[in-house]
Amino acid sequence: MSLDQTTPANEQRRPDWAALAIAVVLVAIAAVIFFDVARVKGAAGYSQVGPATVPEWISFGLIGLAIWTAIEAFRGDFPQREKQELGPVFWVVGGLAAQMLLLNRTGFSIATGVLFGFVAAGFGRRKLWLTIPVGIAICLGIYLIFAGLLQLSLPAGPLEQLFL
Repeated sequence: MSLDQTTPANEQRRPDWAALAIAVVLVAIAAVIFFDVARVKGAAGYSQVGPATVPEWISFGLIGLAIWTAIEAFRGDFPQREKQELGPVFWVVGGLAAQMLLLNRTGFSIATGVLFGFVAAGFGRRKLWLTIPVGIAICLGIYLIFAGLLQLSLPAGPLEQLFL
């Protein structure tokens, strides 16, 4: 039995609490999916495959990932992580909040373009005067594909009403 050279022999490994939190979140997501699947279980009728089949598989997969993550967390197999910088997190969360606030007022393209610009700023691209218009243009193209070609409903604002 050989000892890892990076860990002293008398130091005991502690569980990785962040990984355990991720395992708990995975179980919670799987539980929500299982709850929703139970409501549509009878819709399959006589068929073995119905609308609940794939979500059920996803739930089992999430449970498996949660168990695997918890085992690895207790074994201490995850590498040491650097301290999280909060600036990028604030940019992304701010972008999501801005999108939620703007979506019904300005439409999909502008709201999601603002989100695009804020996320780009979180990744280091701080030129909002450039990234927001680029994001709006990309999102307008996405809107036109989804609303025009696929006939899906997305929130329309003044920019979208110019094109459809």
